[in-house]
Amino acid sequence: MAKEGTQIIMFNPSRRAVVMYLRDDFPHIPFPNRWALPGGMLEAGESTAECVLREIKEEMGLVLDPNQVEHFATRDCDFGIEHTFWTTVPDLDIDAVHLTEGQALAWFTAPDVAQTELAYADNEILAQFFATLPAVEDAAGGH
Repeated sequence: MAKEGTQIIMFNPSRRAVVMYLRDDFPHIPFPNRWALPGGMLEAGESTAECVLREIKEEMGLVLDPNQVEHFATRDCDFGIEHTFWTTVPDLDIDAVHLTEGQALAWFTAPDVAQTELAYADNEILAQFFATLPAVEDAAGGH
């Protein structure tokens, strides 16, 4: 059975930048020391939405409003099935976040993403997301 995980695109209020995290630099993990969207693997009996909310709470201490988290895409990648969600994080001060996994957080704009080789094929999903952003916002009621 393929591995199955989730990740989330978290925008700043202007919707010009997304939160990325620098993965730990351990040789035993996939994509060590590379920037990626935050997320993690599904646990038994867990829905994809529950997984992404749990992972963000465990790894960043952030409690996201489940009513403000939208599904964007599900992809079958060479590393497994990946469910991507998105939300806006209006009050997020990344310097105040205590990470329990990863080395750092940073805001990435679309040009930053295009110039950085990200983990887990995140360049592809973010390029797709940035390209469809007006339609995604309209469908979600502009939240």
